[in-house]
Amino acid sequence: MPAKPGFAVERAGDQTRLTLGGDWTLASGAEMERSSDSLIGAAAGARAAVIDLAHVERMDTGGAWLIDRARTVLQAAGVDSQIENARPAQATLLDSAGWRDFETTKPKRGNALADMLADIGASVVGAWKDLVHGIGFLGESVVALLRALGRPHLFRMTSLIYHLESFGLRSVPIILLINFLVGCIVAQQGIFQLRYFGAETFAVNMIGILILREMGVLLTSIMIAGRSGSAITAELGSMKMREEIDALKVMGLSPMDVLVVPRLLALILALPLLTFLADMAGVFGGLVVSWAYAGLTPDAYLDRLKSAIGFNTFMVGLIKAPFMALVIGLIGAMEGLAVQGSAESLGRQVTAAVVKAIFMVIVVDGLFAMFFAAIEY
Repeated sequence: MPAKPGFAVERAGDQTRLTLGGDWTLASGAEMERSSDSLIGAAAGARAAVIDLAHVERMDTGGAWLIDRARTVLQAAGVDSQIENARPAQATLLDSAGWRDFETTKPKRGNALADMLADIGASVVGAWKDLVHGIGFLGESVVALLRALGRPHLFRMTSLIYHLESFGLRSVPIILLINFLVGCIVAQQGIFQLRYFGAETFAVNMIGILILREMGVLLTSIMIAGRSGSAITAELGSMKMREEIDALKVMGLSPMDVLVVPRLLALILALPLLTFLADMAGVFGGLVVSWAYAGLTPDAYLDRLKSAIGFNTFMVGLIKAPFMALVIGLIGAMEGLAVQGSAESLGRQVTAAVVKAIFMVIVVDGLFAMFFAAIEY
């Protein structure tokens, strides 16, 4: 049975000596806390107090915390208090687990408008730093690619084929389904709205131009950003957490050559192929709905489509695809290599990679739209 914690009081003039005894451990938590409160009351009003630990048989962190709390409270009340006869282990506990007063700072009340402007400014600065870092990372990737072309034995063909399968082939079903459904929706809405003007057949023009120039490549890029961009960040981030990237450097291998370049090339090759399939799926979805909803036969649909679009309409989407793939791959790799040593950091960087990639895909699409409009292509 553990001895109950307690103490004896000896007074000599205006000095009080508190001799503690028993086990000051969490096994006697309630008695220990009551004894600690009694210590404060027993020494109240004295000029000085000595807490003697010579007869304390056992003490853990809970006991050390309560004893040191009593000493601190007495000190704050004007009683010159100190602890004596503590064994080395007890002194270590008192030093490590002793009571501390943590000051809480009141939140500063600022101007809401000023705080909002400061946040906007910080966001702009962060975006500028990301842009500069991205340009530098692009330069490193180009140098690594040129180095691999100059020394073909450095090129990871097996890795490229594997990532082509992962990013391209395994994405085909979801890309076809999403774009087929979008083609159906665009056709249904176009026919429904144009029916008021007796111009249902012009819905085919809208389907062809919208799917081939914008929606096919944009939806495919967004899907790849969410699917493959996040996978790149998660893979590189987990390797960074397990110090596998540091191991590659120790082995004399460049992470850029081994990890980044094959993934970038795989995305650049896969996205145009996926965009082509997405265009076909979207146009086919429009055909199905036009036939079922407006009675437009497949022959009439295809004839109208050929007269509505040109080869340049088809090429616009394909031209955008490699650039969007490059942006997705760069952002995914950058965020993956920025992961620190915690799971929280990995989740934060994966989220940032998906958000930034989708945002930049839309920005790139807008820039290309302005460029093609300016050159009338």
